[in-house]
Order: sequence, then structure tokens, then C-alpha cells
Amino acid sequence: MKTDILVIGAGPVGLFTVFEAGILGLKCTLIDNLDKPGGQCAELYPDKPIFDIPGVPYQTAQEHVDALLKQIEPFEYDLILNERVESMTKKNDLWEVSTNKGTNIETPNIFIAAGAGSFEPIKPNLECDFSALEGKKIFYSIKDKTIFEDQKVAIFGGGDSALDWTIELQKIGANVSLIHRRDAFRGAPDTEMNVRKLTDEKKIKLLTPFIIKDIKGDENIDSIKLLNTDSKEVIDIDADYILFFYGLNKKLGPINEWNLELSGNKIQVNTETFETDKEGIFAVGDINTYPGKLNLILSGFHETTLAVQKAFGRVYPGERVPFGYTTSSKKIHEKLGYSEK
Repeated sequence: MKTDILVIGAGPVGLFTVFEAGILGLKCTLIDNLDKPGGQCAELYPDKPIFDIPGVPYQTAQEHVDALLKQIEPFEYDLILNERVESMTKKNDLWEVSTNKGTNIETPNIFIAAGAGSFEPIKPNLECDFSALEGKKIFYSIKDKTIFEDQKVAIFGGGDSALDWTIELQKIGANVSLIHRRDAFRGAPDTEMNVRKLTDEKKIKLLTPFIIKDIKGDENIDSIKLLNTDSKEVIDIDADYILFFYGLNKKLGPINEWNLELSGNKIQVNTETFETDKEGIFAVGDINTYPGKLNLILSGFHETTLAVQKAFGRVYPGERVPFGYTTSSKKIHEKLGYSEK
């Protein structure tokens, strides 16, 4: 397979790369180890609101992904899911890339848009085996909140995810118990105040300082055993579902083996083209770092827009980048299938 730009990661920044490349007549191939496009927005918090996309006062994360997919419909691109890039080898001016499932791609440009890298949920360290309940009664992220309507839900954690979902699930009628190891939280202060208000109004249960000690049940959750870390009291609570929001173990995975200049778990880039220290390899979005870096989606959009300009020159050496405004360029309008009435 040959492509003008190989994009590693199909999150928002990776998807927007298809648009910017398409405007310049370049074709992209996206690879993601998830089973759908959208990255963490689609996988971890599809119902979470996003407020800082210019011109869009409010969108859920999934609505944002859907809008990006709609935006790139006019352009031809390949989307390879459930695969992970394992190796990349330089051959003259091209990169030869192979995945864990044997897909081979040849390209002059590689865009690493892998967000925070690969991630795994942090699970509770319990002696009991609760694996049979995972994905059925125990979850580490929420893809469809409707399954929790009018159900008893035990939420463990003290960060934004635990606080946000406590509020959100209570709104749809869930009987929520929020359990945390201490009576202080890492989430936004306003959200914590809202949770405490709901506790005072007896709309949710707040159990602190408690930690989980045991889960009983095979097909359903029969009981959950909690330990009070101050009094050492042990109590049992009931729940139909358990949500663990202990955070994520973030890993660069194979990126560590690609001999790119790193700063911690981030890839160093220059801010003119967002190219790494390897010619033809770019890093855009949360995976990169540079002075003044902000981990915002809109920052990633800016980065990949400039990177595509440099990538064009590697596909068509010596040619001037065909810049044009989408508001007035008839050539761009033709590519987008737009015609003035």
C-alpha cells in the first residue's frame, strides 16, 4: 500500500489531517489500534461536553468526532482499525511501515497523532478474580450511559471522570454511590461542590474514606465489600454496576523504539513544521512537546495544518504549496463538492 501521508492515530487531530491534506490534493491513510475512529474522545468520554472548539459553543466528544468524519467525506482516505504500527524503516526518501497484523505501507510522510500514546485502565488490586464481570457489569469507561438508567451504580475514584459521571448518571435516574479513599478530590472544585450538594440533598451517596476490598458475583454483582481506612470498619454495599475511574496507565508503546528525540513521554518537534528530528516524521497533537505547548484539540489542528504544508513538499518536491482560502477558492469548492446557488 502507498499513501502520501500515513497518520498514526485516528483521533480528532488525525481526522483533521485528512481534511488539510485533501485540500492540497494529498491522500491519507490512518491507522489506529482501537476499533473505531475518534481516539480517546470516542473511547473514553463520548458524552463529555467540549466547549472550546471555535464557532461551536457546545458539542459532546462523540458529536465532535462525527462532525470531523462528516467534514472529510469529500476526500479519499484509508482507515485501518485494530492494528498497531510496529516498525518503520527509511528507504531513500520513503518510509516503510509495518503493523502487528502484517500490513505494509510505503509513504514519504508519517504523522504521529497518537494522543497520549496507548493507554490501559488502572484496575483495583484485589485478591478476587472479577474478570468475568468486566465489560458486562464492571467498566472503566462509559460508551452508552443509557444502560445505567434507574440502576444502582458504584463509582470509584476521585478525579474529574468520577465526579463528572456521578453528576451525569444521577441526572438520568441512576442510584449512584461515589466511593473514594479520602474526603478530598482531584477534580474541578466547582464539580466537587456540585457533588457535595447532591450528597446533602440525598440524591447520591458519598462514601469516604473507603477502599474496595472484595467483589462477589459471577454473572451479576452480588455484593461489594468496602473498608473504612480510618475506623477499619468493613461494610457491604449493593450495586448493579461498578465503574472504576482510577485513571490510565499511559504508554508510548512501540514509539519508544523508533529512536525519536523524546522529552519524557512526549516527542520533541520544531514549531515551524512540527517535524521531529527524523526527516519526514511529524508529531501533532498531545503526543508532541515544544516550548509553550498546550494540550488542546485546537492546538493540534494548528500543528497538523502547518505540518501538511511541509508534507506536500516531500510528495511534490520543488512545487509551490497551492494555498487558498476555503471561503473563496473555486478549486477548493470543487474538491468539497460545493457550488454557489
